[in-house]
Amino acid sequence: PTGISIALPEGYAAFVHPRSGMALRHGLTVVNAPGTIDAGYRGEISVALINLDPTTPVSVARGDRIAQLVVSPVSYAVLHEVESLPGSHRGGGGFGSTGG
Repeated sequence: PTGISIALPEGYAAFVHPRSGMALRHGLTVVNAPGTIDAGYRGEISVALINLDPTTPVSVARGDRIAQLVVSPVSYAVLHEVESLPGSHRGGGGFGSTGG
């Protein structure tokens, strides 16, 4: 628990991101990054953390900056079921298929 509650206006969402310094220095990150908070949520924001460094315990104290909250407008798509998809230069290639 963070002690922080928000009520976002319709058309907005908030995203809980890890802080890069916490991951770099302590191996501490947000489990489900980014955590999504939609406009309909009411209640306290919780942040699930994981320590990726199995050799060094990490203590978190009240007031520590463990994550960052990004508030952004969101749009909602209207989806239509189709029998087939149009082609693209990438095709059905998955991870690494664009040469990365």
